[in-house]
Amino acid sequence: MPEGDTVWLTARRLNTALADRALSRADLRVPALATTDLTGMTVRAVVSRGKHLLTRLDSGLTLRSHLRMDGSWRIVRTGRPWSGGPAYAVRAVLGNPEWECVGYRVHDLAVVPTDREAELVGHLGPDLLGPDWDAGEAVRRLLLDPAREIGQALLDQRTLAGIGNMYKAELLFLRGVHPFTPTGTVGDLPGLVDLAHRMLSRNKDAPEQSTTGSNRRGENFWVYLRTGRPCLRCGTAIVSADQGVPPYQRPAFWCPTCQPVAEVAARPSS
Repeated sequence: MPEGDTVWLTARRLNTALADRALSRADLRVPALATTDLTGMTVRAVVSRGKHLLTRLDSGLTLRSHLRMDGSWRIVRTGRPWSGGPAYAVRAVLGNPEWECVGYRVHDLAVVPTDREAELVGHLGPDLLGPDWDAGEAVRRLLLDPAREIGQALLDQRTLAGIGNMYKAELLFLRGVHPFTPTGTVGDLPGLVDLAHRMLSRNKDAPEQSTTGSNRRGENFWVYLRTGRPCLRCGTAIVSADQGVPPYQRPAFWCPTCQPVAEVAARPSS
């Protein structure tokens, strides 16, 4: 699933193509919005809220989309061929005489009055890359369930919005925290939250995500997707295990030496 910085960058690119221009084309190819016509409306702005994309229109309406695991927005010159997948995967097209923004496999499309956006995103915690970022509130929400495993807590968008499985793995490695550690026993949660904010902020404008400072193939992440490979810091083989309740479990990755188990039951690793 795209992380918050990827969604932020997508919003910026969509905003560059669409903002302050009237829509000459607006196809929403989902049954619930089949009769919704946004043509002629001017895009005020496209912004991200956590992992949601909000296209705000001068009519007082907002179009929400979400990338989930497989969605993407492709931007092409109007009149040129689209690329990004088969035509049946296109679920939204927003265009003006200069640009067409094509949503492949985008999810959760909805149109609501802009002043009612909270109905769609009001449940989210502080946005790591948003104007509402509040580190203290993020820490408070993390501690609402101190027994919850920190790996699961970080992925909960109601706690803080923008962290996905990659950042979860990398943040916990850099802080030396085992992903199955109860949140209430994690030392210096404010430091963890601050690192998350700095890491996403640093990567949001980067052409490729990196948490190590290197963009060399196989060296851009410390532990994410590195099961069985040596830790870049100590050489110990990275291990992984599913975390969470099916069908919502996600793989956790960690170094047994750099992230020792602390008062948690050992989990099977792969």
